[in-house]
This record gives sequence, C-alpha cells and structure tokens, in this order.
Amino acid sequence: MSTELELAGRIALVTGAARGIGAAVVEVLAEQGARVVATDTDEAGVKALAVRCGNRVTAHTLDVTDADAVENAVAEAERTHGPLDIVVNVAGILRGAAVVDLEDADWAAVFAVNTNGVFHVSRAAARRMAERGRGSIVTVASNAAGIPRSGMAAYAASKAAAVMFTKCLGLELAPHGVRCNTVSPGSTLTDMQRAMWERSPGGEATGRRAVIEGDLASYRTGIPLGRIAEPSDIADAVAFLVSDRARHITLHDLYVDGGATLRA
Repeated sequence: MSTELELAGRIALVTGAARGIGAAVVEVLAEQGARVVATDTDEAGVKALAVRCGNRVTAHTLDVTDADAVENAVAEAERTHGPLDIVVNVAGILRGAAVVDLEDADWAAVFAVNTNGVFHVSRAAARRMAERGRGSIVTVASNAAGIPRSGMAAYAASKAAAVMFTKCLGLELAPHGVRCNTVSPGSTLTDMQRAMWERSPGGEATGRRAVIEGDLASYRTGIPLGRIAEPSDIADAVAFLVSDRARHITLHDLYVDGGATLRA
C-alpha cells in the first residue's frame, strides 16, 4: 500500500480560509500533501492559520468581490507556487431577514460575496486550468440552495446561483479535463451558525436543539442523523472531490447535511 500523501505536489487556493469550513479545508488539503494558498479578508485570521499549518500553507489577504484583486491573487499564486490544481470557493456571508424587511444593501452584499465572488475566483482559475487540461474547482454552497428557508432568501438565492454557475462552468470545462463540483452543507458548527443561535430566543442550547429536532412552525425539518456537522465533515467531502478518487465526478452537488433536506 502506498504511503504517498494523496494530494502531494498539488497546488491549491482556498477562499474564506480564516475560520470555520474554509480553515478546515485548508488544514485537510495541507495534511494530504497539497501546498495551499489560504485567502480571506481577515488578514490576522488567515495568517494565524498559516502559522498553525506550517510551511505547506501561505496566507494571502483577498476580497473576492474585487475582480481585479482576484485576478492578481491567482496570477501571484501561480507565479510563486506553480500552476493551480485545486481551487475551493468557501468565502460566504449571511444577512438574514424576511424579504419584506430585507435591505437593498444586504441583498447586494450577500450576492457580491456568495455569487460574484465565486464567479471571479472560478473564472480566473478556469482560464488557466483549461489551457493546461487539468484541475478541480469546488464551490461550498448550502443545502439552503435546494430548499426554501424563512428569513434566508438572499442567502439561499445566492447559493442556488453559485451551484448552477458551478455546474455550467463544469459543463464548459469538461472537454478540457477540468472538474467542477459543489458541496452543500447543512447546519455546521461555525461562527456564522453560532451567531444565528445567539440572536434566537434561548441562545445556543435552544438553537442547537431546534436545528436538530426541526421546527414545524417554520417548515423546517430536523437532522435525521441527530447531530450538527463539524467543519471537518465538510472539508473531508471537499478533499474527496478534488482527489483522483473522484476523477469521474463533475457537475455534482454533494449534500453534507445529515439528511436534513431529505434530499428535496
């Protein structure tokens, strides 16, 4: 049995890497041998991650809503480390409100990061990967992209757009040997999730229980597996999709939500 690390020699770029799912993705890719460019608007957070992970990880401050900055970051990553083999779009924000109360600025901000950011990063990577005839792009979306959620219209719509964009990109890049997939988590123990619980009556304990058990009043199912995901659960799914074990998988949307959506 080979002891070689599965992603040895691969070059990866991950957005939204300072914490939560993004940090977990960086960690697992580095553990499997990849050299990772970890990017985020949180300069201190992404630098701290690089220190924790050692010399396989390099920190880079990046705002994915800025198309020029993205193009420059991808060019610099390839100039410094070599051609990108893996790109993972994790950067995302949530602004929750009922549609009738949703502010224009919040709608625009959510789409700027969750949809436009995926477009900017994926386009910059795709241009280069297509020329080389290899590569893997994974977008971390949400199970909210596939089932309606009260108070989450902007987030759900932005993630649904990112899923379909990634599938269309995958169709265009398939003849060039580049695979494009999405991973759609359910409720996951991240700062974003905890912030939602803090705003709910009863705090984290009540919020956690409501997520697992479901809430008929808001038409939300619970989680059949009876647990909330850890960031590493999502990161492991990403690591599989970028590996050679998934070499015949593209245009796929992998739900990692403990069965919460009943795959609606």
